[in-house]
Amino acid sequence: MRVALDAMGGDFAPQNCVAGSVQALRSYPHLQKLFLVGDEKRIRAELDKHRCTDPRVEIVNATQVVEMTDSAVESVRRKKDSSITRAVDLVKQGRADAVVSAGHTGAAVAATTIKLRTLEGVDRPGIAAVIPTETNLTVLMDAGANTDARPEHMLQYAIMGAVFSRHVLGYANPAIGLMSIGGEDIKGSEFTKDIFKLLKSSGLNFRGNIEGHDLFQNPVEVVLCDGFTGNVVLKTCEATAEAVIHWLKNELKRSPVRMAGALMAKNAFMAIKKRTNYEEYGGSPLLGVDGICIIAHGSSSAKAIKNAIRVALESIQRRINPRIVEELAAFYARA
Repeated sequence: MRVALDAMGGDFAPQNCVAGSVQALRSYPHLQKLFLVGDEKRIRAELDKHRCTDPRVEIVNATQVVEMTDSAVESVRRKKDSSITRAVDLVKQGRADAVVSAGHTGAAVAATTIKLRTLEGVDRPGIAAVIPTETNLTVLMDAGANTDARPEHMLQYAIMGAVFSRHVLGYANPAIGLMSIGGEDIKGSEFTKDIFKLLKSSGLNFRGNIEGHDLFQNPVEVVLCDGFTGNVVLKTCEATAEAVIHWLKNELKRSPVRMAGALMAKNAFMAIKKRTNYEEYGGSPLLGVDGICIIAHGSSSAKAIKNAIRVALESIQRRINPRIVEELAAFYARA
């Protein structure tokens, strides 16, 4: 299995990208090849810091970087030698099986969609973000790739999200919920009502509408929403988790008694922190493109990059794309 990493993508590139790559090389012997794409001199200097001479590493020089202020589509057209473009090219050429990037999400989506195209039966790709709850792992789809989704796109997201939940997360019959403003089918916008009708007659394990509090109080395995709503939900969840941990730390430091109690419950606090830490989940797959693409957090640490590479390997190993094509074909054959 071969992975191309956009080594210049993210707030702390190439340092964290290279450090995470070194961790991945040490942890995943089945990683056969790792392409580090970007400024060759800077990447090599970072590898030297870690004394990494692993023969599985190949540096692919790229002279340009997509900045966060760049237009997604224009960056693909005008910056043909950018690190994300060159990384996607490696997948298109068949030299790599997957691309991982913590850089400009829009550019990663545009580059993979334009260069790799979509899978048969898929109109628009969507980002599948994993959200931990007390009882399960929920796939939030779409988390930011397609802000102008149509009902038929959402139906495809439901099928793709269920495939990922089943074959990567291990849920035999994932329940699907539609994010709305009320549990009743009459609630929501005309857009969500149209989606509800499609899902209700789809034969999928559709639970119905869910609200924001259901994400954690009554979770399903797949939550559907358009990319705009999904991105807001995802970032709100991340910010809330960080804020609660920060508040808890401050309160526990207010007295010696609280500090003593915190010490006794340290393992429990560490377990919660680990469960809510995005670094543990690494990156989110862009489902629907004809190739594996993993979108990592812009502020990814080395650990997050390592785990993003792990997600890429899991997606390759578990044949996510062929399974999506098979299930979409079977669905449309029944329709």
